[in-house]
Amino acid sequence: MRVVIAEDSVLLRDGLTRLLTAHDIEVAAGLDDAAGLPEAVERERPDLVILDVRMPPTFTNEGLVAAIEARRRRPGLPVLVLSQYVEQLYARELMRSGDGALGYLLKDRVAHIDMFLDAIHRVAAGGTVLDPKVVAAMVAHRHSGLARLTDREREVLSLMAEGRNNGGIAATLVLSQQAVSKHINNIFAKLDLPADTDGNRRVLAVLEYLQHDQD
Repeated sequence: MRVVIAEDSVLLRDGLTRLLTAHDIEVAAGLDDAAGLPEAVERERPDLVILDVRMPPTFTNEGLVAAIEARRRRPGLPVLVLSQYVEQLYARELMRSGDGALGYLLKDRVAHIDMFLDAIHRVAAGGTVLDPKVVAAMVAHRHSGLARLTDREREVLSLMAEGRNNGGIAATLVLSQQAVSKHINNIFAKLDLPADTDGNRRVLAVLEYLQHDQD
């Protein structure tokens, strides 16, 4: 796997490079700002881009804008965004930039090496990965709309939005896959989502519901 990193923090960029290299992932380029990202993507043809949301010069949304532009030029480009804070607006804009192969994690997740590497491979393979804290914030924003769900269904919904498959949800909640399937069908029915939605489209359908303004 070939990766391009865009991160203005030298320590984090170097740490990511060392971590990925140690796990047989090639870092094709390391950038200290977002301006050169689209060109680097064209030149290196990476399997995945990892970048910060807030980068020079204004430290607002340069990384996000660069990621969206890179995916416009190369549809389906896998992108894993790292952020210091839970920023629902940025997560929403990223998810609207294409169909799948997207991740949004808080930077402190990098310390959980196995989880972080799993997220990298899932996004590179076309999956969608959201940080649990981002999911929790989105769910909290939709309390009234989620009122029909049971506590267990909320747990399942949160794990679905993180990109977990039925087996992963079952293992996390110590349930049978049959029970998980039943909960998911109930969720789709209560949220008026298509029952046959699966895989990455399932995640995006759930996110669309969670992101929709209540007004």
